[in-house]
Amino acid sequence: MFAHLRPAVTLCLLFTVLTGLGYPLAITGIAQVLFPAKANGSLIERDGVVIGSSLIAQPFAGAGYLHPRPSASGWNAAGTGASNLGPTSAALIAAVAERRAAWEATNDETAPIDAVTASGSGLDPDVSVANAIGQVERIAAARAVDPAVIRALIEAAVEPPLMGLFGQARVNVLLTNIALDGAFPLPTAIGE
Repeated sequence: MFAHLRPAVTLCLLFTVLTGLGYPLAITGIAQVLFPAKANGSLIERDGVVIGSSLIAQPFAGAGYLHPRPSASGWNAAGTGASNLGPTSAALIAAVAERRAAWEATNDETAPIDAVTASGSGLDPDVSVANAIGQVERIAAARAVDPAVIRALIEAAVEPPLMGLFGQARVNVLLTNIALDGAFPLPTAIGE
């Protein structure tokens, strides 16, 4: 019986060490050497302090900022997920109508679909080009800048589809807001 069990146990231990320890360590080491920023979560630092990741959405609500998609999880990375409401759900229809009315009142534009529907993860870091361009007037007014200049900055931030084929053109909200703060700081109120 041991003659049959010993090779099975030996192979099980060998492959556990090889595929459970060796392979992950090798891939992690290769990733750290070739793509260290991406391997560590695409973290963005300002003055030595991590302010976010280009892969995870954050809530931006100020008038001078590009706003992200709605989030069913409240942009909480610990509890990500969709609402799981179906297309005939009265709660979903009401939420989308409420978001549409709020977006259109704030931006004086017709709301694109990604401005009123939450992403599946609740942490989508990008918005569509139409969503970003639809927010230009509000951002420009809050920053006291010509809308054409804000539009040019947003258009420069457009990321094309992967390899020109996969996905759609998009704008990363956090990176664009950092660029906005760098190029056109928000005016401060008198006395601040």
